[in-house]
Amino acid sequence: MSKPRKVESIVLLPAPSRGCLNERQKIAYRKHRERLITWLANEGKNPELLEGYAKHTLENYATILDKFHRWAWEHGGGFTQDFDHKTGEEYLKQQKLSDKDLSQSHLHNVQLALKAYYRFQNGEDDDWEPSFKIKSKSGANNPKDYVTLDERQALREASLEYGSVPAYAGLSPEKRRDWKEYLARRYSKPMNELSKEDWERANGYKYVSIVHTSLDAGLRPIEVGRAKIYWVDIENEVLRIPEQDSSKNENNWTVSLRQDTTEFLGQWLRERKMYDKYDDTDDLWLTRHGNPYSGKSLKTLLSNLTEIAGIERELTWYAIRHSVGTYMAREEGLAAAQSQLRHESKKTTMKYDQAPVEDRRDALDRM
Repeated sequence: MSKPRKVESIVLLPAPSRGCLNERQKIAYRKHRERLITWLANEGKNPELLEGYAKHTLENYATILDKFHRWAWEHGGGFTQDFDHKTGEEYLKQQKLSDKDLSQSHLHNVQLALKAYYRFQNGEDDDWEPSFKIKSKSGANNPKDYVTLDERQALREASLEYGSVPAYAGLSPEKRRDWKEYLARRYSKPMNELSKEDWERANGYKYVSIVHTSLDAGLRPIEVGRAKIYWVDIENEVLRIPEQDSSKNENNWTVSLRQDTTEFLGQWLRERKMYDKYDDTDDLWLTRHGNPYSGKSLKTLLSNLTEIAGIERELTWYAIRHSVGTYMAREEGLAAAQSQLRHESKKTTMKYDQAPVEDRRDALDRM
């Protein structure tokens, strides 16, 4: 008996699916699964940067999507490889309602796997969401959830690595070609038009400055999108956010920055002048497509950073903000946290008046 065919160590035609397909359908489904698994492994997480899912996630999603296909065939009138959003919604609802013992973590993974499948099927702009809520497996939507000190440092270090490329002079001709193909795709231009500036841009300071500034200032996603170059005061190492630019149009705010964050912002401001898309705008940061950053684009960035950092839980951009409030309140008190987070009301800052987990653990040790 021949061994089952595999891609990325994953069986292309699992036994349950093999048992419900005819010979022609088996060939079609095997080819479909080969394309799907290869895409998930190599670019599914972020097609723009050619970043695929980690092995454990890849295996999990492949299993989930095989079960989804079988359910859809049974409930949708037969074999197909093209599913509309309604089918995904019905499957997720069936999973949620039919088995009360399923964990929120599993349901969340089913949702993420379906979202990835629709991006594979329809293109990376497909941003399907079900009409009902599935709780995040991390609970990161809870205002009390925050990035720990170790995770904050890991994110800072990951931002230094994210999107970087090796030095051109240190690569073999074969490796240079591989990296040129990657950059050509990343910048949507032919390989023969790549320049030294493109190579240098890959190791630029945009992402580093976004991450470090947000870790210092607790920037909301909307504030990352609204940030202007005139906010940055390099000499005094602060952000100066005028009332008309603040997320709630309340007061002028002065927000402290670390020295290394100010250095990265200075580097970015110099680099930013080289790009034509910034010629007619004061926006501090724009996406590759020339748009202000949004919650969706920041979610993708943070997902990639957590994987580089080895953080094995899902984080939200607001978890970064909550960490600023939590640790600023611990170190300098609620007044400092209120100012750093730009809260009009002290009551809003009160939720950060709690001892972080590591502090409470130290207290138990002392007790």
